[in-house]
Amino acid sequence: MTLQAIVTHPGSAHKDDFLACCLLAHLHGVPIERREPNGNDLQNSEICVVDVGGDHNPSLKNFDHHQFPKDAEPQCALSLVLLDLEIYEDARSFLSWLQPAEWLDTLGPNETATRMGIPRSALSQLNSPIDLTLLARFSRETSINSTNAIYQVMCMIGEDILHYVRSLRHRLDYLREHCVYWTVSSNKSNAGPVQALFIQQSDEVASNPSFGLHAFIAEQGKTEEIQALVYPDRRGKGYGLTRYEDCPRLDFSQIENEADVRFAHKRGFVAKAEATNPDRLKQLLSLSIVASSS
Repeated sequence: MTLQAIVTHPGSAHKDDFLACCLLAHLHGVPIERREPNGNDLQNSEICVVDVGGDHNPSLKNFDHHQFPKDAEPQCALSLVLLDLEIYEDARSFLSWLQPAEWLDTLGPNETATRMGIPRSALSQLNSPIDLTLLARFSRETSINSTNAIYQVMCMIGEDILHYVRSLRHRLDYLREHCVYWTVSSNKSNAGPVQALFIQQSDEVASNPSFGLHAFIAEQGKTEEIQALVYPDRRGKGYGLTRYEDCPRLDFSQIENEADVRFAHKRGFVAKAEATNPDRLKQLLSLSIVASSS
């Protein structure tokens, strides 16, 4: 749908309206007007009204949440735009900052801090000049377009959010079809088997082989089962072997003297091997398993 403009409220800007406008600016490239909407704006589907106006109607491109009942699921203007783009569920899964942003905008800082299990003071301590400057500069504007530096940065942010969510969904779908689970045993006494996730080298993963592996394990509900990851080495031939969530069941410094191991960190959490044969990679994993001290 062709838009003429994005309208959002004047005065202080918050993360939800700012980021919602980032997505829309990237997608549509139209000016952002920071003012109160009028009746014509709310009835015109070519005017996108964000975080103001008391109406949520995606068909008319109205995205306000302030009229929702007190006990409604916490959703902000950004949530509503993500829902309209049909990527909200993935965004909630992939973007760890999204739910706290929803809480902060709809429930306030005290309830947000409680839900996050942190002191209220930590919320402001986590702010950076990036947050403060972008929101402050955006707040000062009444109308911005593609010639404005803030608008250009907003388009970059919107592009990166969409790219990350969509590319991660694509990668998770790929991993679902191509990942292999290994059970690797050890000859050491008091050393039980470990579970590893293996992904084969391919053009699909060549540029960023480890991308999405942690998210995939979480999505598959296997965070308590996996101890190791084996994936193509982006810096050269062979594979990387790493501990999943720094699992102490493996110490890759134990294989540093193997002829086909190019690098093994002294602290044991990662190794790079020239080997490409799955059987040899399993053997290297087996040699890295730590025997129980009990």
